[in-house]
Amino acid sequence: MSKALVVDDHQKEKFQAILEARNGVEAVQMAREHKPDLVVLDIAMPGLDGLEVLNRLKDLESPCRMLVYTSHEPVFYSARCMRSGALGYISKTNDLEELSKAIGAVMSGYTYFPRLPSSSVNPDHLQCTEMQLIEKLSDRELTIFQALARGLSNKEIAVSMLLSHKTVSTYKTQFI
Repeated sequence: MSKALVVDDHQKEKFQAILEARNGVEAVQMAREHKPDLVVLDIAMPGLDGLEVLNRLKDLESPCRMLVYTSHEPVFYSARCMRSGALGYISKTNDLEELSKAIGAVMSGYTYFPRLPSSSVNPDHLQCTEMQLIEKLSDRELTIFQALARGLSNKEIAVSMLLSHKTVSTYKTQFI
């Protein structure tokens, strides 16, 4: 019988999970302990974010298949998730049927990532410049940048990411 671990800080009423974690720290602990066949996780979570969870599970050489189910824009995250070991990426704006298809594909040994339109925009265009800048950020820098954009203080970010506030401050100065 297959096991699944769902990692999301938002409750999903229609999805029944064998195991459930509400933050990244629990997710890594539960994955080590229970060795699920599938991990479905969000990117934005307390403790360790989804990208960090993906990297830690990949470093553990865990045999589980990992599927990201998130509200974050795939244009900024799907490639990062793929590099971190995810086999699929689904937006929460999709219906549950799409999630079911993604789970089926991943469990059958396939990948399931969104098709992203290729851009023919002039590189001097502001949107392209922003995209290039965001692409240059590390996973942790991107997470901190988003938290800052949501108005969180250095201390709040540090607590949620299990870092010192000085580390967050160092990352913050790199954005300026």
